[in-house]
Amino acid sequence: MSSTQTAPVPVPAAQRPSPLARLAASVSDPVLRILVTATLIGRVGRGIFLTVTVLYFTLIVKLPAHEVAIVLAASSGVGIVASLAGGWLADRMSAKRLIVGATTLEGLGLVGYAFTSDFASALVIAVVVGAFGQMANSTRMAIIARAFDGEARVHARAVLRTVTNVSIAVGSGIGAIALAIGTAQAYRAFLVLAGLASLGAILRLVKLPSAVDAPAAAVAVTTATGSIDALATRRAARRARWAHSPWLDVRYLLLTLASAVFGMQFGVGELAVPLWIARETTAPETLVSAVLIMNTVVVICFQVPLSRGTHDLRRAARVSAIAAWLMAAACFVYAAAAGLSPWLAVAVVVAAALAHAFAEVLSQAGGWGLSFELADPVRAGTYQGVFSMGYSLGALAAPLVVNATVLTHGFGGWAALAAVFLVSGLGTWAIARRAAALAG
Repeated sequence: MSSTQTAPVPVPAAQRPSPLARLAASVSDPVLRILVTATLIGRVGRGIFLTVTVLYFTLIVKLPAHEVAIVLAASSGVGIVASLAGGWLADRMSAKRLIVGATTLEGLGLVGYAFTSDFASALVIAVVVGAFGQMANSTRMAIIARAFDGEARVHARAVLRTVTNVSIAVGSGIGAIALAIGTAQAYRAFLVLAGLASLGAILRLVKLPSAVDAPAAAVAVTTATGSIDALATRRAARRARWAHSPWLDVRYLLLTLASAVFGMQFGVGELAVPLWIARETTAPETLVSAVLIMNTVVVICFQVPLSRGTHDLRRAARVSAIAAWLMAAACFVYAAAAGLSPWLAVAVVVAAALAHAFAEVLSQAGGWGLSFELADPVRAGTYQGVFSMGYSLGALAAPLVVNATVLTHGFGGWAALAAVFLVSGLGTWAIARRAAALAG
């Protein structure tokens, strides 16, 4: 009797895991898991702060508009120096202690906002929050550079940015409660909550392993008798620092400059687009909120997958070039929304905002890959501090550039911005291509 073989029963296709499930699966590394949970907690406080701070200064503290602008500019300006300091210190002391200390002082500063009563106190606290917030960011970049290799570094950075956007969105929703209540007590209570959320991140950061710290110092120079030659040791340390200094690395400085210029696209989204929609188009002003939400959704959904492989110099070059063309196109499409009927204006702005969002995601992916791969690992912290400083400079310059272009010259200003983004993005592409050719 012949035996009959039973055909295997087809297995139904596995259900695609949710974005949150995929995100959870991507943080199996213990260091990344600590950074992710710390970010989830702490950045909620940042979202609350960003939502309430300007109205708090204006309506509760009663600061005039020019004083609010000075406070915000001072916070951004001190961040430039703090970015460098954070990276420099992360190469010379425990990065774990540094990020815990900086996060503590940032959180205390956020709580301190609730007790401001005049311009002077607001300015002092803004400087503290801006300085230690940026110092913590630079230290975090140094930790990522030291704790991971190759693609894992870019992946870690992309995951953290995704988590940051989620947390800030949640924090913004919480902060909206304070705006709805509208009392001074509500504003102050939610600022204290923002500070406590930031301090809550410390509970996770203290769990970081010692492997994230700077490597041990070079062996001391000894004399013929075996004793330590202090003067020769100091000289050797100075020579080693200059031999690995980002300030002598022209390629890295050019990358930082190109990334800083392209980073002004954040200012376009935060300032130029809302004012353009309100002043120059017939689209409803609620479109401003919709565009911001859409940008957040794009970052959350696509930052991690589109960052894969950008540790490879050629892929980093390719995504940087695509980002350049997308951002230049977005500028022209934003400009085209002026003078159209309301529904057509909405459609055009949404199309521009989509191009803008993907340009942001791709430019960040390419920039991170290059900032890690082109840095000297001996001075990982200092290199990341310089790169972070570039973004701080771009953020500081963005309002001035937007005002001098779009807000002053309209379509001509958008065209000028398109040229700026195209040149800076293709500059990053050229740097990456040249580095890939040299690497063989």
